[in-house]
Amino acid sequence: MRKNSIKNTRVNTEVQRELSNIIRAGLKDPRVAPWTSVVAVSVAPDLKTCKAYISVLGDEKAKEDTIKGLRSAEGFIRRELAQGLNMRNTPEITFVLDQSIEYGVNMSKRISDVTKDLSMDGEEDAE
Repeated sequence: MRKNSIKNTRVNTEVQRELSNIIRAGLKDPRVAPWTSVVAVSVAPDLKTCKAYISVLGDEKAKEDTIKGLRSAEGFIRRELAQGLNMRNTPEITFVLDQSIEYGVNMSKRISDVTKDLSMDGEEDAE
């Protein structure tokens, strides 16, 4: 099976949706931040392993605590995932902290700062 096959894309989408529901409604771990979202899921073509990219709104301590909480609840999450999905094998989940959103916001801020400085320099030259 190719990596980007239609089947793999559907499995990724279903696993992402189910993981989001489990984290939002099923976990009672106080370490998991309330603003935790599953950004993307990448299930291996053999359906044995899965990487879940997690985004957390908060400071560094909240991000670390959320990842620790998710890793400790991995067995529960995997069992709930098996009940929610009709798959022969339930993949082993690896949680990865995704910082692409934070990086994008930071880059947007830098670009706006540079363009603001350029527009101010343009106004000074016009006078």
